[in-house]
Amino acid sequence: MTFQRARSPEQREIRRRAILDTAAALLEEVPVGELSLNELSRRVGLAKSNVLRYFDSREGVLLELMDRVLQDWLAELGADLAAGVDAHLPLVPRAEQLAAVLARSLAGHRVLCDLLGAQGAVLERNVTVEVLTRHKRTALTRLSAAADLLRRHVPELGAAAETFCFQAMVLAGALAPYSSPPPGVRAAYEAEPALAVLHLELQDSLQLAIRTMLLGAVPRR
Repeated sequence: MTFQRARSPEQREIRRRAILDTAAALLEEVPVGELSLNELSRRVGLAKSNVLRYFDSREGVLLELMDRVLQDWLAELGADLAAGVDAHLPLVPRAEQLAAVLARSLAGHRVLCDLLGAQGAVLERNVTVEVLTRHKRTALTRLSAAADLLRRHVPELGAAAETFCFQAMVLAGALAPYSSPPPGVRAAYEAEPALAVLHLELQDSLQLAIRTMLLGAVPRR
């Protein structure tokens, strides 16, 4: 794929979308830490300097992509919660249902988990204050939307819903690498099976952690 220089706002937006689409496709093949600006530029058909006309860095691309992935995830999560949580149940079994749905949903979006895991330590390190400010504002909007979704099914969360949502997403990002270890770690597990207790299944681990955190976050009356 090759592009001529974008001149109109519409053409520039097409370029931006192409870069984001290419980054999303790359993250299905490699983890965030292995996605390079050189390879992204090659795949999209632009010189690296031209990619930097649209985003100030590799991290800038990935932060904007994370917002898009979050938005798509939230659209799916609403339907999943509506189908998987019985509003007529008491708090504890209802919380268990919500934990199961939320864990399954997050575990099914590995690119999102990978981006969440890299956000604080990597993605927010090589971008301008302007980009970070815009990203944080959007992140707060997405967090508020997620909290509203959860409050529909566990209204007992109240004002704690935002904190709970944030911590659940941080957990997903932190636990994801342990469920997809690199080849060397897999080889160690195969050579010494007792070590495989450290190989966590993401959905199961998340469900336990989210359930525990959710019940702890509900205000006591």
